[in-house]
Amino acid sequence: MLKRIYKKINSLQLRNYIIYIGFIVISLFFSITLRDRGFLSSDNIMNILRQTAMVSVMAIGMTFTITAGEIDLSIGSTVALSALVTALLLRKYSIVVAVASGLSVGLITGLINGFITTKIRIPAFLVTLGTNSIISGLARSITNLQAVPVTNETFNFIFGSGNVGYLSTLFIWTIIITILGHILLKKTPFGRAVLATGGNRSAARYSGVRTDNIRIAVLVLSAITAAFAGILFTGRLHGARYTLGGADLLTVIAAVVIGGTAFSGGKGSIIGSIIGSIIMGMLNNGLLLMGLTVSEQMIARGFIIVIAVSLSLRESIER
Repeated sequence: MLKRIYKKINSLQLRNYIIYIGFIVISLFFSITLRDRGFLSSDNIMNILRQTAMVSVMAIGMTFTITAGEIDLSIGSTVALSALVTALLLRKYSIVVAVASGLSVGLITGLINGFITTKIRIPAFLVTLGTNSIISGLARSITNLQAVPVTNETFNFIFGSGNVGYLSTLFIWTIIITILGHILLKKTPFGRAVLATGGNRSAARYSGVRTDNIRIAVLVLSAITAAFAGILFTGRLHGARYTLGGADLLTVIAAVVIGGTAFSGGKGSIIGSIIGSIIMGMLNNGLLLMGLTVSEQMIARGFIIVIAVSLSLRESIER
């Protein structure tokens, strides 16, 4: 009897709503416990959205990568190198040149990751782990560990510290990229090919999907969104340094998996990843307001990642 009920629940796909239930539960918990500390104030809500913008952008790219059955561990260092390249070029060149160059860091990184993964047949986990170290070294050496300030107010306004009415430009960029990512994954042949590649690569290949091209494309997409996150970091902080993005990898993966993307591939949700990112931001903000230290916040995030990945893998096995 219980097995029949469980199968019926699966058939109705009620588990897809777990993330929304979790979002509501966490919101209510912090709203009650932190009602005297302004957790639900409009300023704090916008602050959470502003703080999670870069993670959300990276999570969109990572959603495509994990959905296709791959992983990108080099996004943190890509953020730093892109930010530094953008900041350095803003000293002598226009915003267009600086931003294009920053995005080129992501494009080149993604192509290298994709080529080695598909042509040399080394797992993306190992490839991106290696390129992460290489790019991190480049980011450290390019300015000799020195921060690079950005005084271009137009750039800073557009890519991080500005507001359009009450809305932060960071939030606006997040909305734009979320819409584009959702359409690309759910409404285009490319998105269907990504899902097919992650679901069953051999079957997708026999169906005419060029799976190697798809795997390269998702790694490029992941790297480019990481590079754009680096540009947003630069605009928000009015500068860049080699440490940017270094602590965000696990948060991005947690956001994607919490959002319903199967860690084994074949299932992904852009909207879910954004909600997962906001949940992580709410946790960080709430735990900070509760007085927890950075170390304690890291421990809490670690538990959440383990639980989310465990549930994702269990669901993949049951399917």
